[in-house]
Amino acid sequence: MDYSNVYRQSLADPQAYWAQQAELIAWFKKPETILQQRPQGSHCWFADGELNSCYLALDWQIEQGRGDQVALYYDSPVSGVKQAISYRELLIKVARFAGALRKLGVDKGDRVVIYMPMVPEAAVAMLACARLGAVHSVVFGGFAANELAVRIDDAKPTLILTASCGIEMDKTIAYKPLVDKAIGLATHKPAHTLVLQRPMLQASMTPGQDLDWHEAQAGVEPAGCVPVRGADPLYILYTSGTTGQPKGIVRDNGGHAVALLYALRNVYGMRPGDVWWGASDIGWVVGHSFIVYGPLMGGCSAVFYEGKPIRTPDAGAYWRVIAEYGVNAMFCAPTAFRAVRKEDPEGALSRHYDLSSLKRLFVAGEKLDSSTHDWLAGLLRVPVMDHWWQTETGWPMTSAMMGWDNPSESRLGSTNKPIPGYDIRVLDGDGNELPAGESGNICVKLPMPPGVTWSIWNQPQRFAEAYLSLFPGYYHTGDGGYVDDDGYVFITGRTDDVINVSGHRLSTGEMEEVVSGHPAVAECAVIGVQDALKGQLPVGLVVLKSGEDIVAAALEAELVERVRDQVGALACFRRVLVVQRLPKTRSGKILRAILRKIAVGESYKTPSTIDDESILPEISSVMKQAGLV
Repeated sequence: MDYSNVYRQSLADPQAYWAQQAELIAWFKKPETILQQRPQGSHCWFADGELNSCYLALDWQIEQGRGDQVALYYDSPVSGVKQAISYRELLIKVARFAGALRKLGVDKGDRVVIYMPMVPEAAVAMLACARLGAVHSVVFGGFAANELAVRIDDAKPTLILTASCGIEMDKTIAYKPLVDKAIGLATHKPAHTLVLQRPMLQASMTPGQDLDWHEAQAGVEPAGCVPVRGADPLYILYTSGTTGQPKGIVRDNGGHAVALLYALRNVYGMRPGDVWWGASDIGWVVGHSFIVYGPLMGGCSAVFYEGKPIRTPDAGAYWRVIAEYGVNAMFCAPTAFRAVRKEDPEGALSRHYDLSSLKRLFVAGEKLDSSTHDWLAGLLRVPVMDHWWQTETGWPMTSAMMGWDNPSESRLGSTNKPIPGYDIRVLDGDGNELPAGESGNICVKLPMPPGVTWSIWNQPQRFAEAYLSLFPGYYHTGDGGYVDDDGYVFITGRTDDVINVSGHRLSTGEMEEVVSGHPAVAECAVIGVQDALKGQLPVGLVVLKSGEDIVAAALEAELVERVRDQVGALACFRRVLVVQRLPKTRSGKILRAILRKIAVGESYKTPSTIDDESILPEISSVMKQAGLV
């Protein structure tokens, strides 16, 4: 399949292109309206079609003869539990749980908050909501109570589904007290809380309010699939907003189903019966799209993993999973592999496992530096594909089309070419399109393809203001970068990750690429600090690989020289601080905005998504000792 021709066709006549893709979905009633303009300027696809996302993920797969095929491989090194759940077994669990939800008053259009760890029951809960036409909102397990309360008040759920605890490495985190506190803080009071009691911790239950997960299902009638319209919401997923108030990203049923099947087959190259591993959590968009819905709608077997890349029990955890389940393709954040490399720089643990099943590896979520790319490619001997997307899009915007005969080759530093349907342009601050090679705002010309959000829950105007108002006629991604002469997209970072040094606008992402290439560096972050003479100056925060004992002054001198050689003297990169660790979200993204605020002495609010807040005073102390604060 020729990329250039297909890409041009998708932009020249998007309705015809996506109508053809929609033919691959088992609709109850095929859509007559392919593309619909929304009042706030966005677009909705397949609005009047009728379908059910749970039916596509389970019932239809069984009808195609996949009942005995494994749907989910549950692997939990932190609890010592493994399960292989077939499509037929999963359908039985989902239909029964949907019946329990219905008995408790959940109906089509009602919201259900899911606050759970990575256990199969979490996937069952999501699919059961979809089966009823209810709208689920998964909140990452372990979020602080006040953050959960904000989401409860915004979504106004009929029920909350939770577990007694989650497990982080060797630490057990009690969920039920957090849920109880959140309900106490929230104005909206859900009717009940369903609690999955885990063996390692039994939660106390409040009679009348709290219900046992299993007891609630006793004697219920399994529920069938409720038809919903293509425009009806499937889920709400909250993402951070610039105002601090989270944005409830709404995903519809119709466009979502078409987009995920398209991505699974064409972008990731997966076919029915293949084994897929999305190494993430259901609390994030990757977990929604490519742990639960996408793989199941595509007839694959998906790995559902509860653990970390290291110390579960060692840095060979990921290699074990690939070998044990015969994983054909994997999706992960670069951060995870940098952690593996830090613990096992030579990749020696990978040689303990047969990794021959793995055909390709995809990374996203954060910039893939060339050092990590080369390490992975050399270790695994498979294509390592960087690609780019957002919570708002729900599926990739740029990638090689690995399901095609001649996918685009990788190009270091690039997340590859735009996927058909995404008309990616680079605009300057006034909205003028920039020529190839010039950096600016990465935007997508409307209409966006199916599967992309077209509203924020209860705040449609906020969607327009956040994404459509700055550059009319375009979706503003908030990322900066450029497109080269061959159409490859280069993301240099969020537009607020650009610093101004003596009037030169420089990407900290480019400097991070150079710093991370040093053989002693495991990971890094480059931030801008205030300077009376030059406006801003870059400072590198560096974490060393295990076993490295290079003198800090020598490392700084070598890194300064590398940046001078590869970026230029105008970068004025002169300071390097060695730190033990960097603050990250639970999904592995480095919290650069917080680092910038610490560096300039601004007050900050600890992000609700932070993995370990004790890192922040460590960083502050290092910066104070260096005289930056």
